[in-house]
Amino acid sequence: MITISDLVAELRDRHRAASRGGGEKLRDRHAKRGKIFVRDRIEMILDPHSAFLELSPLAAWGMYGGDVPGAGILTGIGLIHDHPCMIIANDATVKGGSFFHETVRKHSRAQEIAEQHRLPCIYLVDCGGAFLPEQDRVFPDKDHFGGGFWRQCRMSAAGIPQISVVFGGCTAGGAYIPALSDQVIMVQGTGRIHLGGPPIVKAAVGEIVDGETLGGAEMHTTVSGVSDHLAPDEETALQKLRELVANLDDGGHVAPPPRPARPPLPDYGAPQDYAPVDLKRPTDMRALIRSIVDGSEMSEFKPDYGRTLITGFAHLHGYPVGILANDGALFSESSVKGAHFIELCDQRHIPLIFLQNITGFMVGTEAERGGIAKHSAKLVYAVSNARVPKYTVLVGGSYGAGNYGMCGRGFRPRFLFSWPNARIATMSPDVASTVVTELRRASLKSSATEDEIAALDARTRAQFEEQSDPYYATARLWDDGIIEPNQTRDVLGLCIALAAGEPRDTAPRPVYRM
Repeated sequence: MITISDLVAELRDRHRAASRGGGEKLRDRHAKRGKIFVRDRIEMILDPHSAFLELSPLAAWGMYGGDVPGAGILTGIGLIHDHPCMIIANDATVKGGSFFHETVRKHSRAQEIAEQHRLPCIYLVDCGGAFLPEQDRVFPDKDHFGGGFWRQCRMSAAGIPQISVVFGGCTAGGAYIPALSDQVIMVQGTGRIHLGGPPIVKAAVGEIVDGETLGGAEMHTTVSGVSDHLAPDEETALQKLRELVANLDDGGHVAPPPRPARPPLPDYGAPQDYAPVDLKRPTDMRALIRSIVDGSEMSEFKPDYGRTLITGFAHLHGYPVGILANDGALFSESSVKGAHFIELCDQRHIPLIFLQNITGFMVGTEAERGGIAKHSAKLVYAVSNARVPKYTVLVGGSYGAGNYGMCGRGFRPRFLFSWPNARIATMSPDVASTVVTELRRASLKSSATEDEIAALDARTRAQFEEQSDPYYATARLWDDGIIEPNQTRDVLGLCIALAAGEPRDTAPRPVYRM
């Protein structure tokens, strides 16, 4: 029987595999060119011994034959001279840093988070532009490559710093990342920027020119003015980057929590102790909450009503939070209770944490006659219109409309993370196979053979097993990464801290008891 420890070990193995980039052969070639590996570059610009929250490290996992680990780009949040910054860094050992569909999504998601939290964007550029065989999934649509440039322009206009360091060749679309930045540093000898490389120039205008003359660091710093600073090597460029960030205004520092953080009590163990591997069995969600929050203290809201949804006030790393956690299917009573609680938190400016382990809203004649459609809609409405930051963790199953009521990806949580035991789909494989086979029986009437039904059942189960797997989801950027259960408290603490100093919407909003 698989345990949560097995799943955590598997997650660590896959993180290690993704961190090796394009493999040893390409890493050796990268090093022989005198270039520093992307993770080492990030380590060199961050404040010593500070945390780095990497986002979607397993993007594109299992896709493209396994040749695009991490989608060829690293994104994450770290401190540079105490400024929280969004770092977006190409890994040139993966297809030359080219952009695949998932690369674009990961790049854009990082910019979205940066814009929402007003984080300076640091681009460590080593990018070959769009991966041409993927051009129809990378180039033309509003959420494709051009959308990243649009966000970059909008953030710069809004006063959110955009700073680039160019380490390698930046061709075509890749050239616009530094060109649209507020400040640019280029590394002499390896850094290049050109809208069209030498082969394109030859084909387009018949000119024969080498890459350094066409778009080298020295030319762009002394002639074209595209670059603002010329660095003789990568170490100097990274040090110059830290200097530029140090000179930003002081408005970007994290607001301290209103009270000192306190660790959870050891009596409640660790979150991993409550991770449900067999989703058919209940888990102690109250104990899970107490294993995460400060001092293991939670003031539960309406504990004796709508019992399948736990709601309560707590603190996490010193910051106040409102927590909603599933303890069964959502009934009308639990839906109304959740909507009431969300409105209380919204009125009081308390961020919301959703811990999803949900089969969905209750179905059946009794539920429908009791108004589950309108009551579940109240919860969905409250989630959609809450003004406070929202954070979601899939700690178990995330099925059907329950995903919506508990602030799934479509409801714009600031961050959404999954545990390695999580599952996400319209319904579980068991339910899906039953629904599909029954529909098949009805459509075929008496002509359906048992062999046909059995084959359909097997195909449906296999499809839903594959597509509800957390690695399938994280590969497609349906979350911001799979985290270990025992990392949940610290990961959420970092995320909440980023929004702690934001201006509040103080317009009055009433609380409806529904």
